[in-house]
Amino acid sequence: MIDFEQVRIFLEVAEQRSFAAAARRLAMTPPTVTRAVGRLEEALGVQLLLRTTRHVSLTSAGAVYAARVTPLLEAFRQANEEIRERHGDVSGLIRINAPMSLGQQILPDVVSGFRVAHPGASLSLSLTDRLIDIVSDDFDLAIRISEAPKDKSTIWRKICPLQRIMVASPGYVAANGMPQTPDELEARTCLAYDERSIGETWELRCEGRSRKVRAGHVIAGNNGELLARLAENGEGIALLPHFIVEEAVAKGRLLHVLEGWQPPQLWLTLYYPPYERLPLRVATFSDFFEAYVTRTRPL
Repeated sequence: MIDFEQVRIFLEVAEQRSFAAAARRLAMTPPTVTRAVGRLEEALGVQLLLRTTRHVSLTSAGAVYAARVTPLLEAFRQANEEIRERHGDVSGLIRINAPMSLGQQILPDVVSGFRVAHPGASLSLSLTDRLIDIVSDDFDLAIRISEAPKDKSTIWRKICPLQRIMVASPGYVAANGMPQTPDELEARTCLAYDERSIGETWELRCEGRSRKVRAGHVIAGNNGELLARLAENGEGIALLPHFIVEEAVAKGRLLHVLEGWQPPQLWLTLYYPPYERLPLRVATFSDFFEAYVTRTRPL
């Protein structure tokens, strides 16, 4: 009799092209994965995988089998999930991607609180400041800080606007003076946040006036915490989300610069693959996260 767990393990090995990589994804040991695939091949009486010292590939029989059983296994998974959802059971794996700084500051308490409320759920957390492709990167939802979404192929949920402020250290202000207008900012003293660590343009507005300032001539980085620390060290002025620098501002390690000038508004959003209907576990986590960041820990 064919064991569904063996089929699931075989498909993971086929996708990863590696027993070791599949074992990591499945939280199993490589010998366990190897034995499961071996038992499946024995039960079917055919070789499904070609093993070499460098990689694993499908045999022709393995390719046919994988193509046939993949939709069956997915239908089985969906049927189990639908039955659990009908009874309000929040369980299963939720794969989440989030920005590095927000993930480090916010997600530990969110995840711990969610696990108390829903102990049957498990979570896989990945932190990165780059904008991921949620479909090809295989996440259930992503948390983003960005301008209004333009991607029409995914589902977006706005949570709340995020304030950004310009900051500099007291030492920097003492040495260079407190700027009164953006015209006094120099590109070499503005620290840029950029995904590729190249540079960015700040668009600032105040009472109907607007100015553009080029940042990153000397220092650019792709992480907000890094730029905040560089600003504390006196390296220049940084434009960052308030939640990253609020403690440093409150304790006087950073000063708010050009308070009247505001950049375009950013939003904290959740976005998802193009589901026909959000799985219960994903919808429940989304609601829990929104309640936390709008009531318990406003950003």
